[in-house]
Amino acid sequence: MEAEPPDPAGLSFFSVILIAAPAPDIALAIAFLLFLLFISGLISGSEVAYFSLNPNQLAELKSEDSPSSKRILRLKEKPRTLLATILIANNLINIAIVVLSDYVLWQTLPETTFRGWSEGIVVLFPGLVDQLDSITRLINFLVTVAGVTFVLVVVGEVTPKLYATINNLRLSKTMSVPLSVLMDLFWPFSRMLVKWSSALEKRIARRRLIYNPGTRKEELDLAIDLTVSGDVDSEKEVDILKSIVKFGDVSVRQIMTPRVNVVALDFNSKQDQVFKTVKESGYSRLPVYQEDLDHLMGLLYVKDLLGLLEKDSNQNDWQELIRTDILYVPENKKINELLKEFQLKRMHMGIVVDEYGGCSGIVTLEDIMEEVIGEIRDEFDSDEELEFIKIDNRNFIFEGKTQLNDVCRIMSIDTNTFDNLRGESDTIAGLILETLGKLPKPEQEITLGGFKFKVLLVNKRRIEKVKVTITY
Repeated sequence: MEAEPPDPAGLSFFSVILIAAPAPDIALAIAFLLFLLFISGLISGSEVAYFSLNPNQLAELKSEDSPSSKRILRLKEKPRTLLATILIANNLINIAIVVLSDYVLWQTLPETTFRGWSEGIVVLFPGLVDQLDSITRLINFLVTVAGVTFVLVVVGEVTPKLYATINNLRLSKTMSVPLSVLMDLFWPFSRMLVKWSSALEKRIARRRLIYNPGTRKEELDLAIDLTVSGDVDSEKEVDILKSIVKFGDVSVRQIMTPRVNVVALDFNSKQDQVFKTVKESGYSRLPVYQEDLDHLMGLLYVKDLLGLLEKDSNQNDWQELIRTDILYVPENKKINELLKEFQLKRMHMGIVVDEYGGCSGIVTLEDIMEEVIGEIRDEFDSDEELEFIKIDNRNFIFEGKTQLNDVCRIMSIDTNTFDNLRGESDTIAGLILETLGKLPKPEQEITLGGFKFKVLLVNKRRIEKVKVTITY
């Protein structure tokens, strides 16, 4: 009995490849396709290579003074144009790869092949016999679209970019000539793309600034939360980074030591009283006044007093040590500007003045540093100076004189939380007094924003202790 010829529709993929040897034009198309994949990989990798060059590598290229180094530096001078050139070239090549792949697949795998695979699936799953055409189209899609895309992503994108990350300088030198030619070739198109993207970027940025002026800092805060690791010490890192972001928004008034807490020396004090005050305060610099703090004579540096310990001096020798170079700082000055002024004038302390020229308090370099890195405690600081009790994460007890900025920091909330409520007040007691317009009674409660303030202790002159509860 004569054997029946095999059904072409039932042939496997490998059988089709072995039986149907590619024609010369198909072989040429496959070779050209592989060449395009190689070129696509080089161009994709060059994007990572050029934009990952660090300052040390760029300095090395400048010192080499070779033709390839000069070309790389020339390309890096116009990063937007370089990126536009790479994107244009890469997209054109990828389009050519997709079109050529579709041609090669249809020539190598005719439609009957997909039909045969579909019938093989139906044999295994008879319930799908009515879906034969749909299965054929699905296989066609997976092979021609998903398969080509997978090869393009792996061979033309992922692999070369991984290689470029490790060998960025080597690949940059290799691609310096092709990219220079492509930049000159695509110059009109890349220039148009750069202008269009720049105009769009400016328009979007302008609209975001108009409608969401605080968005950028909020995004930075979110980025910090997402990027910093979640280990034990990461919470401190997050606080420091967020403090740096908001550094330029903090005014001197928010961090200064208020006038009522300033330790100063009377110009008419006897020398033994001066030594006693210096010893008890532990400060290295003290303001010197006559009559009151609105009439400052200068600053006394404690180190200057050391010479008086070695000789028999009269009771007023210390007054000759007063330094009259005083830095006066307005309350609304930003602390980033004050830091620059401290650095420029080589000073560590400033006298904060109000709009009338009266002394509001003092601000030091340490106060500015604490705004970024948190509380700095030395051998003269005692635990009692913390001046707060944490009951739980939502309830705290503070001294009335505690600065609102410190209250926010202790409760782990934004330091700008009370800006719309504080008015002219700097302390938690001042906030309550400004809200009520009078001294409150003991146990009196007031609610402001998302906080409840309960006055625990008050005397005839001031509020001494306040319980703060976060209600939101």
